[in-house]
Amino acid sequence: MKILNKVCQILALLFGISALVLFFTNFANVKSLTTETSFVGSQLAFGGGDYGLAKSADILFCFVLTALATIFGGVSFASKGARFATPAFGLAGAIYMLVIALSNPFYYVDTRPLVLVSDVTYTSSVLLTAIALFGLTVFAVAHLLIDDYLIVLASKGQKLTIAKRVVRFIKDYKSEVKKIVWPGPKSVIKNTVVVLAVCLVIGIVIWLVDFGLGNLLNLIWGK
Repeated sequence: MKILNKVCQILALLFGISALVLFFTNFANVKSLTTETSFVGSQLAFGGGDYGLAKSADILFCFVLTALATIFGGVSFASKGARFATPAFGLAGAIYMLVIALSNPFYYVDTRPLVLVSDVTYTSSVLLTAIALFGLTVFAVAHLLIDDYLIVLASKGQKLTIAKRVVRFIKDYKSEVKKIVWPGPKSVIKNTVVVLAVCLVIGIVIWLVDFGLGNLLNLIWGK
C-alpha cells in the first residue's frame, strides 16, 4: 500500500510537469491578412514575442493553476498539508482548460495587435494539457486517500478517514438543522417591516448628513 501511495504521488507530479511542458509547445495557429503563424501556450498566456502579442487572461490563469498544482505536488513530498492543494488546483485548471479546448478559439486567444484575423485554430496540445491536468487530479486524489488511510491505520483507530469525517460532519449538520426554530408568518412580516423601517431611517439620516456636509463644503469653497 505504501508503494502504491508513493507511485500515485510521483505520477501526480509527472502529470503536472507534463502539463507545464505542454504550455511551451504550439497551442494555436493564427491566420491574418498579413501573416500566418503559430503561438506556444506561454506566448498566449504572457503575451509579447515578435508580434507584441497581448496576454490571453484565461490561458494565463490556467498556466498559473497548473504551476501551483505542480509546485504543491512537489511540496507534498515534504509537507502533508500540500496534499489537499494539489488536487484542488489541478481540478480547477483541468476544468478551465477543457472549457478552453472545447470552445471557439476566438473567445480565449487574444490576437491583438494582429489585424484582420481570419482564422484561429487550436492544436492538440490544448486538449492534452487538460487531460494531463485531469491525470494529475486523479493521482493526487488517490495519493490523498491512500495516505489518509495509512495514517488512520497507524493510529490504530484513534483517527477517522476523510470519508468518515465527512459523513460525521453531515450527520452533525443535520442534527443541528433540526434544532432550528423557524419563525411563523406573523413574526416574519413583523421583522421584515422593522428591518425596512430601520433601513429607511438610516438612509434618511445618511442623506441629511451628506446634504449638510455638501452645502457646508460649498460655503467653505465659496461656490
